[in-house]
Amino acid sequence: MAGTRIDEVADRVYRISTVVAGGTFSHNQYLIDDDDPLLFHTGSRRLAPFVMEAVSTIMPFACIRYLAFSHYESDECGALDAMLAAAPKGEPVCGRINTLINADAFDRPARTLADGEILALGRHRIRWLDAPHVPHGWECGFAFEEVTGMLLCGDLFSQGGGGLPPLSTSDLVGASEAFRRRVDYFSYAANTRRVLEHLAATGATSLGCMHGSAWEGDAPGALRALGDALALREERASSWRA
Repeated sequence: MAGTRIDEVADRVYRISTVVAGGTFSHNQYLIDDDDPLLFHTGSRRLAPFVMEAVSTIMPFACIRYLAFSHYESDECGALDAMLAAAPKGEPVCGRINTLINADAFDRPARTLADGEILALGRHRIRWLDAPHVPHGWECGFAFEEVTGMLLCGDLFSQGGGGLPPLSTSDLVGASEAFRRRVDYFSYAANTRRVLEHLAATGATSLGCMHGSAWEGDAPGALRALGDALALREERASSWRA
């Protein structure tokens, strides 16, 4: 597909991005190149050939060891089976709730990570963080890469638009809130603020966003600002309901 590109956004961490929807939206995956390479998100089945081709510019796709994803949705893991077929040693990686409710959908048993559990890839290490219902899906979770300080944050901080830079330092919260006002994809669960604080406690210095640019800066501050914005939205919604 025209528009798929791969860029290094942290040390041996690559953002693979494909622009869709007539050039107005991007779907991103993140490749960690290490002894046991990990791909965070697979993209949809339709995108599989393009994502796999992009990975092959860094390494043979058959070398992929782990195929991790935040929650069970087409753009997170729609191409999982196709990629497992192309990666003989590949394992799905997800959180415990995902395994509990979706295990029958995987062609191979998943490597199930508990909240706070570390998966060593070689020099890189990812720490799994449960994030139920944030932004949506009981099974949702994220991966914090401890060496580079990048939080692979899935659907958090989604930005609209195609052709955005691979890595940005501009106003992430403003851009993502502008998109959320048009497409409100958050579940507004009772635990949202607590989950965002759990993510902020990593001290992340960059964010691997699934839609739009990856971002570098005060990630804990951005996560807390997101919590403030969501709390304000829920307060206003409550007043409307009253």
